[in-house]
Amino acid sequence: MVFTSAVFLGVFLPLLVAVYFLANEKARPYVLLLFSLLFYAWGEPSAVVVMLVLMVLNYFLALGIAAAGGRKRLSAALLGLGVCADLGALVAYKYIGFIVSNLLPVFHLFGIKMEVPEVALPIGISFYVFQIISYVVDVRRGTVAVQRNPFKFMLYVSLFPQLIAGPIVRYETIAQDIENRKADFENIVAGFRRFTIGLAKKVFVADVMAAAVDVIFAAKAETIPFFYCWLGAIMYTLQIYFDFSGYSDMAIGLGRVFNFRFLENFDHPYASRSVQEFWRRWHISLSSWFRDYLYIPLGGNRKGKFRTYVNMFTVFLLCGIWHGAAWNFVVWGIYHGLGIVIERAGLGNLVKRLPKVAGNLYLMLFVVIGWVLFRAPDLGYAWTYICNMFGGGSAAFRSFTPLIEFISLDKLVLMAVGIVASYPVFEPMVRRIPETVRIFFAMLLFVVAFMFSMTSAYSPFIYFRF
Repeated sequence: MVFTSAVFLGVFLPLLVAVYFLANEKARPYVLLLFSLLFYAWGEPSAVVVMLVLMVLNYFLALGIAAAGGRKRLSAALLGLGVCADLGALVAYKYIGFIVSNLLPVFHLFGIKMEVPEVALPIGISFYVFQIISYVVDVRRGTVAVQRNPFKFMLYVSLFPQLIAGPIVRYETIAQDIENRKADFENIVAGFRRFTIGLAKKVFVADVMAAAVDVIFAAKAETIPFFYCWLGAIMYTLQIYFDFSGYSDMAIGLGRVFNFRFLENFDHPYASRSVQEFWRRWHISLSSWFRDYLYIPLGGNRKGKFRTYVNMFTVFLLCGIWHGAAWNFVVWGIYHGLGIVIERAGLGNLVKRLPKVAGNLYLMLFVVIGWVLFRAPDLGYAWTYICNMFGGGSAAFRSFTPLIEFISLDKLVLMAVGIVASYPVFEPMVRRIPETVRIFFAMLLFVVAFMFSMTSAYSPFIYFRF
């Protein structure tokens, strides 16, 4: 079930809202839990079993860590068990096929017959595993109190707005919200408006860009001339931003309807002027998770320059691996890791001296090339595509007919609007509009976006596969 589907918008959400607000305050957490599990089980019931097992295991391990008190060895052992189980499940479901396929030559060398296992990836496992790990780590650190009510802990993990594609929610940010189930009209209105903005981003920009992007990247890389390579790369740059930030807006908005305050996940990342700044603005919940639970524990920047560079590179290598079990994601992580390290080594100081426009152009060139690695089906395709972008491929000046029907004035205008909307130019003007007018336009936008989503082709959110 996706936020843009008729089942969700026309049945699931209205039914949940009705049942939730008719229930008394004590019953509301359980209503949310029940609907969250139903939301996750829709179309993939077996995936719920994996999540339930991890929730039960980590619930009791967290209780054990809290009960261990000052016995550091015991609490460390329990934490280690939980983290190993969580990451083990993630590896087993997400990476085992990739690992085995790359080890096949070694197996064959020793005469071992091995087939690549086909394992169905539970949707959202990368997100809820990181949420569970942050919870048990924080319990051991003493930064959060252990949740003794198993159903409220299950609600934290399975809360449907952010379950499938984030943002990655820390327990400490919603611990109080879980207990506060009062209805707040202001939150409901603000949440509905934020949800509508996300829905509009998805159906009006991301999905329209996706139609052209899919055609370009479906062609053989060696046949795509440089103009269409750039067009495809720029359109995908817009698609992934409006797709993912749109989902985050919808998740944050739905959370607020039910009185949860999720932290922001995007802060106009394409307005950045360095790779370091980009990662402070893009997928904030993931980059801050890696900072707090990997980079700092590894030593951060406290153990000299070389160790700092190694720690940074390690974080982004694992960030790339987190995104997918394929070599292009690994190289994408290495690419960003090298960008961060090179900036930290001195390039960043030079970039700061550049005019704002030049700094932003530098960052966007870096990011657009990176998105080609991210979108391409494999590394060979990505290399040929990037070569064509810079006129170095055999197809640099060929004609390209498959995209002619997609190149129209309305799409080019939408692309231009999307580029402008990626920068924080409209927010000051929107804030000056009276609240009643904003509510009216939000309702109107919701109706139009709902009708558009019902008539357009199905397009899942990009981050569903992570």
